[in-house]
Amino acid sequence: MIIEIAKWVVIFFGIFIIFIGFIMFINPKKARVTLRKAGSTNFINYMEITTRLIPAIALILYADFSKLPEAFKFLGWIMVLTSLILFAVPIKTHHRFAMKSADILKPIYFQLVSPIAFIIGGLIIYSALCV
Repeated sequence: MIIEIAKWVVIFFGIFIIFIGFIMFINPKKARVTLRKAGSTNFINYMEITTRLIPAIALILYADFSKLPEAFKFLGWIMVLTSLILFAVPIKTHHRFAMKSADILKPIYFQLVSPIAFIIGGLIIYSALCV
């Protein structure tokens, strides 16, 4: 039962990554505005970090049942570790980093990297479904 739930969380995570890729491609200014909000309030900060943990744990749990077990484990653990680090980082620091990143990442950069989101999302879905 847990593995089946993890599988569907992973699939929805892949769909979410593809959806974000479309937003970055079609409306890069909206993607940039969203990035600026990271760590802006307690609610946004902790909700962002906590919701990252859900697909991270699902990737780890489902890794052995996927086509790319090592990649799933690696990505899952990276997401868990970065989430735990972000829990320890002061909110103002997290928000400052997001603001500086948004300043550096011009809308055209979001459009240029959006195909990577399509590829990663597609690989996640493929690896979860085609076993």
